[in-house]
Amino acid sequence: MALPADYHMHTPLCRHAVGEPTEYAAQAVKLGLPEIGFSEHNPMVRDDFDDWHMLQNDLDTYVEKVKKARRDHPTLVIKLALEVDYIPGQEDWIRDLAARHPWDYLIGAVHYVSDSWDMDNPKKVSQWKRSNVFEVWSTYFDRLTKAAESGLFEIIAHADLCKKFCFYPKEDCTPLFTRLLKATKQRDLAMELNTAWLRKDCNEIYPSPQIVQLAAQVGVPITFASDAHAPDQVGMNFSEAVALARSAGYTHCCRFTQRKRELVKL
Repeated sequence: MALPADYHMHTPLCRHAVGEPTEYAAQAVKLGLPEIGFSEHNPMVRDDFDDWHMLQNDLDTYVEKVKKARRDHPTLVIKLALEVDYIPGQEDWIRDLAARHPWDYLIGAVHYVSDSWDMDNPKKVSQWKRSNVFEVWSTYFDRLTKAAESGLFEIIAHADLCKKFCFYPKEDCTPLFTRLLKATKQRDLAMELNTAWLRKDCNEIYPSPQIVQLAAQVGVPITFASDAHAPDQVGMNFSEAVALARSAGYTHCCRFTQRKRELVKL
């Protein structure tokens, strides 16, 4: 089976990944991937914001590393992108980052449900145990919906990241999912199927089959993402992701060039 492009992968500049971009590209060539995209965590408004985003002075270095991967692997299409955290009030910072380099796409993500709680951080799992799970999920999906509505991005990242540590609300979250997907469709964005979470506690592709089914019904296009933090994770579990997409009725996925989308057959 021909595999789709892998549009979500990281580098050591995020301070929690290993392997240079050229090594990720070599793995993609080995697997026969047609295209990849690097999407490092964006620099935040302050370098001391946390310990897992790229530092501001590393942004140009990141771009140069991706260019080197392109030179080293001229037969592979390699896209330049960012995974950008959406935090209300920081929209101007995102616009500033968007203007600095010729990005092929920006992936909008939510990790923070408050200014101090990145709810997928293993160091902060204890905060889940002190919180109302449905309220956390509601805040997360509200922020992700606002990210979609902002018009700042081309792709929505790991759309139910809040399930990472298996804290599931008893309440029906379908209205939260539907609101997000309607906003994503209205803004003409894509949603990624992210296989990294098959390597996490929840052991399920992000987003869940329910959300993928709803996205197909609404008409939200898709991309594929390994969220690789090491070269051997490139394209990992893509056969499962493609099977999930096809079971929901998808026949095409997206590719991006200079922030413009085209559809390609799955």
